[in-house]
Amino acid sequence: MASRAESPATLARIAAEAGVSLPTVSKVVNGRSDVSPATRKRVQELLDRYEYLPVRQRSRRHDALTADLVFTHLDSPWAVEIMRGVMESGLDVVVSTMKDPGGTPWSDRVARAGRGGAILVTSHLTAHDRKILARAHLPLVQIDPVDLPSPDMPSVGATNWAGGLSATRHLISLGHRRIGMVGGPEDFLCSRARIDGYRAALDGAEIPHDPTLVRHGDFHHEGGYQQALELLEREDRPTAIFAGSDEQAMGAIEAARTLGLSVPGDVSIVGFDDLPVARWASPPLTTVRQPLSDMGREAGRMLAQLIREESLDNHRVELATSLVVRSSTAAPRA
Repeated sequence: MASRAESPATLARIAAEAGVSLPTVSKVVNGRSDVSPATRKRVQELLDRYEYLPVRQRSRRHDALTADLVFTHLDSPWAVEIMRGVMESGLDVVVSTMKDPGGTPWSDRVARAGRGGAILVTSHLTAHDRKILARAHLPLVQIDPVDLPSPDMPSVGATNWAGGLSATRHLISLGHRRIGMVGGPEDFLCSRARIDGYRAALDGAEIPHDPTLVRHGDFHHEGGYQQALELLEREDRPTAIFAGSDEQAMGAIEAARTLGLSVPGDVSIVGFDDLPVARWASPPLTTVRQPLSDMGREAGRMLAQLIREESLDNHRVELATSLVVRSSTAAPRA
């Protein structure tokens, strides 16, 4: 690996070493898409070698409360609730996703934007992302990180384990003993915690845990529909399903109706999130309330402190979840 340069590199020096024009290097620095992949790779390697930092980053004002709000995806009401909370925190935010337009990694785009900091939502940081963001000395806060949060990376989440516990205990209290679980992606920290809470409730009630009743969806409607359909088509189908998100719970309700089953008459269903649509579902959805707007607001508050170079009281904040009982759950048929 090339060693760090002894003197600061200029774009002209990088252009000369890469054998390209200065405007081409400028395009790479600014994330423009009209550069060939091979040229971009060659220039980027030199930028990394010399640890080049654009002028607008070197002169970033720490009192400017501007931030990037970066989502893995922006395709659900869940994201809208997070966004609302961040915007209520007082930050001036620019919203984007981690998709890769024009071959530029999202971390490069964020590092070069010159804003005060960034909030990353349900993010998985690669080694490249960590290197680029660390080199930019950019204050960062994560919301619902996919992996176990690093001690030096401030993060905000919810009490997912407790939420899974309360949802399953509610079903057990109604008399259900055969309870299915449709979690989110298997590698998501929040999904694993909700499933662990589900298992803990079964253990506490001395109900044998059947691993075939646990399925993994994608936190979206379609995933909930497919996984619930498979559970409900079984001869020994569960009398209740705990879905790891409200969208998956809506999919489970649709799956039940596809099979001619009534909710909650034939199967009770619990969601997770308490999105605004949950109360207007048919039937209104019993769910675990995750304080999404509060999570966004807290992340914004933490990032503002970091931008002002103030110390944080806590690097990991978990906000409480609570069970909201509506009409999608009832005692199982005799």
